Amino acid sequence: MIRVLLANNFIMDHYISPTKTAFTLGAFIGGWHLVWSILIALGLAQPLIDFILWAHMISLPWVVKPFDLTASATLIVVTWVVGCVFGYIFAKIWNRMHR
Repeated sequence: MIRVLLANNFIMDHYISPTKTAFTLGAFIGGWHLVWSILIALGLAQPLIDFILWAHMISLPWVVKPFDLTASATLIVVTWVVGCVFGYIFAKIWNRMHR
């Protein structure tokens, strides 16, 4: 196994845990969509989208729909699962490449 000696004499393996990576990426992506759902529920999503599009000099007719708990829960769960899958696959590929 390849090891890297860092400046503070800490030895770090190149192995990363597929399970921890899966849950970390799942939590990040699911959490990102949780924040988006909260912004929608608070009525702040449309002004945010309008600002982002204005700042990028883009004009699109995007309209944020009213908050829907079922759609929000589905979005958060699906993105969490997708994040977990991609995190797990990434860690497996990483570990395979750093044998």
